[in-house]
Amino acid sequence: MAAGLASFVVIANRLPVDRVFNPDGSTTWRTSPGGLVSALEPVMRRKGGAWIGWHGAPDERLRPFEHDGIRLVPVRLSTQDVIDYYEGFSNATLWPLYHDVVAPPQFHREWWDAYVSVNQRFAKAAARVAKRGATVWVQDYQLQLVPAMLRELRPDLQIGFFLHIPFPPTELFQQLPWRRQILEGLIGADLVGFQLPGAAQNFTRLVRDRVGHKTQRGTVSLPDGRTVVARAFPISIDAKSFEELARSTEVETRAAEIRSSLGSPKTVLLGIDRLDYTKGLYRRLRAFGELIREGSLSVEDAVFVQVATPSRERVDQYRLLREDVDRLVGGINADVGRIGSQPITYLHASYPREEMAALYRAADVMVVTPLRDGMNLVAKEYVACRYDDRGALVLSEFAGAAAELKQAYQVNPYDINGMKATILEAVRAPERESSRRMRSMRRTVLDHDIDAWAQSFISALSQR
Repeated sequence: MAAGLASFVVIANRLPVDRVFNPDGSTTWRTSPGGLVSALEPVMRRKGGAWIGWHGAPDERLRPFEHDGIRLVPVRLSTQDVIDYYEGFSNATLWPLYHDVVAPPQFHREWWDAYVSVNQRFAKAAARVAKRGATVWVQDYQLQLVPAMLRELRPDLQIGFFLHIPFPPTELFQQLPWRRQILEGLIGADLVGFQLPGAAQNFTRLVRDRVGHKTQRGTVSLPDGRTVVARAFPISIDAKSFEELARSTEVETRAAEIRSSLGSPKTVLLGIDRLDYTKGLYRRLRAFGELIREGSLSVEDAVFVQVATPSRERVDQYRLLREDVDRLVGGINADVGRIGSQPITYLHASYPREEMAALYRAADVMVVTPLRDGMNLVAKEYVACRYDDRGALVLSEFAGAAAELKQAYQVNPYDINGMKATILEAVRAPERESSRRMRSMRRTVLDHDIDAWAQSFISALSQR
């Protein structure tokens, strides 16, 4: 490989590392948690890969560096870029629009200008780093213009794009003032991947109707003779490592401690989510509160642990959501709690994988009820950790994972009464029934893990 050039390049909004500040004042880097980097790590090592992304600190310029054998190429973002491109266009325009307009998207021209500018910066970084004929894999909604920009700079490259969140139906996407530019950005790729087949269909229909290109069965034909394939590649987790972690003595001991600290109830229900308005936390906790209030579940026998990982706390909608959830939990606990037993344990914090695995092992019923979600890997993590085939998963129909985990207790999260009935069904299900469902889901998750996902995408891209 030529010095500094890479045969396989990943472009994502963030680098796969977090900065660690040591007691002596020095700084080091540690690999971020998450399946994507672990799945791509072997490919990147084998092919001399590079990862392009922002390192998380605004207004700081860093030179490329190596971490754990992978070349990392930081892209600089200014404070204003973070406000306009990231918090603005990516997360206040695209995020709500792509999640069924659960919150109203905001359309500001200066945010769009920043989005274009930052995408161009990422594309230029990739053009400098990629070896001739290299494979480049662009990740997610923050970088939808990069494929076309990069193709213009480097037509020799093989370019893939994967969208980790939902892609909206025509009626919603058409609200976007820059709809054509986004579509044209994406068809710069040779392969455009989505979580679900319906999203790929939405995309090809929009390209045909809004850009005017011919499409047939997920293939877009461009005037220059090039073709673009749109396909579903449902993402997954490192299932084997989660199961190994769950089987460890430390995690089993910690799971027992968690149950004991909750008063050793008959049933522990669990929710783990980013504190985001798409995740359905408020409706879920309201449904549980009503079950306790009306006596369908008793505070002595059932507790709900809700972990809400802090998210985008500088954005007004997220601050308001936190206040609403705080009030709801406080009200339920004040109304029906007893001395020494609170129906809801609410934790606004982030936890390492070991603690998450212990929570998964401690929970009898996992409640995953997003209003809209591209996939939802928490549901798959819970299943991977249930190596004894016990436990139940209550899962929103509107999570991408519902298409694969058909044996979950599926629910419409907008239907509070339906959610209450489904939670009760999961709590009261005979052990034999729960085990049958869990065995089926575990087969699915273990057979279709993160490695299989990454390899299927890379293989499909190499055949383009």
